[in-house]
Amino acid sequence: MTEAIVNTPRGPLRLGSPAHAGSAETNPATPLPRVAFAAAHVVMRESYRLVDHREDAPGGSAEIAEHLDWDATMGIRREIGRHGLGIAEAMDTAQRFSLGWNGARELIRRTGELELSAGFCAGAGTDQISKIDDAHQLVTAVGEQIEYIRSHGGIPVILPMPWLTRHQADPEEYVRIYGEIIRNAPDNCPLIIHWLGEMFMPALAGYFPADSFQRIMRIDPGKVRAAKLSLLDHDLEIRLRRDLLERDQIMLTGDDFHFGALIAGEPDRTPTPKKTITLDGRPVELGDFSHALLGILDAIASPAALALRRLASGDRAGYDQVMKPCEALGQKIFETPTRHYKTGLAFLAWLNGLQDNPMLVNHEEHARDREHLLDVVECANRAGAILAPETAARRLGEWLSKPVGR
Repeated sequence: MTEAIVNTPRGPLRLGSPAHAGSAETNPATPLPRVAFAAAHVVMRESYRLVDHREDAPGGSAEIAEHLDWDATMGIRREIGRHGLGIAEAMDTAQRFSLGWNGARELIRRTGELELSAGFCAGAGTDQISKIDDAHQLVTAVGEQIEYIRSHGGIPVILPMPWLTRHQADPEEYVRIYGEIIRNAPDNCPLIIHWLGEMFMPALAGYFPADSFQRIMRIDPGKVRAAKLSLLDHDLEIRLRRDLLERDQIMLTGDDFHFGALIAGEPDRTPTPKKTITLDGRPVELGDFSHALLGILDAIASPAALALRRLASGDRAGYDQVMKPCEALGQKIFETPTRHYKTGLAFLAWLNGLQDNPMLVNHEEHARDREHLLDVVECANRAGAILAPETAARRLGEWLSKPVGR
């Protein structure tokens, strides 16, 4: 792969992938040893530049959807799928809570039509109704979205429901509401329970009180096949995934800080006997390790796929060589305030030529400063995530030549 040099305020930066990038080991025909869903972002058309939406003055979902660049948005998903990863659609990374259900429906439909080899999952929530008056409406709304996702070939991910925290629901109410949703889902419909931390969405502080999460996961393990944990708590994830393992359920890590070791498994622990189950018809290996549903995979699909295939061949050292720089990139992109991680993802996709601008819904591209984004570029370069060095150098140079804030 070619290299390119760009002058930055920190001095010349040589953009180009490390030696491991472009290896024959990245053959997408080789299955990955873990379920790996990349939560992908959405791309805005250039027309959105003139729309005065901001995080503190957000636009309506219908107006936002008018400016979505569907071709580029699907192009990003095809690029991720080319490396053997699945897509996690209509999640927080796609700015779901701003985009709304109509935009999410279209994302789900179009992603289903891609027929990705690793499949897709998608968020099921309640945003098709403007106001929820009671728990029955909550259950019905989630059920409708579950059916829509399933009808397009996806695995439903039951999104966290801020209504529960707003109404200070107790553990019993959590278990009752989730239990109804699970029981109402079709028998042939695998489900994923999503636990999103307040660092991603402040309204979710106190979600899953007491032992409600564990009780919900035990309701019907035949339907509830996995949990997606986004709490950035390495030790808690290990404890919870070992509980899931007892019922042949899997943990999908959402820990963009510590995913490397979580996916590989703990090297200092006696290995547990491995077992293979199926998830929506696909074989999945069980063990004392996490699978993945990660926003950072949006940016590192190529090197992460290489790392996972090295892991599959028993090369843990080779896996760590590739994955540790990817993990460092995740820690930078997701640093506090964590909810603004989409800025870094869109910026890297723009540098790599996957989209024509780095804009995001409600112009969240302005949420990070120039120093942070330069750090992101340097980390991405070390991780092998700059896939088009000449394009990236040209665009980075043009970006740096503009006054700060433009």
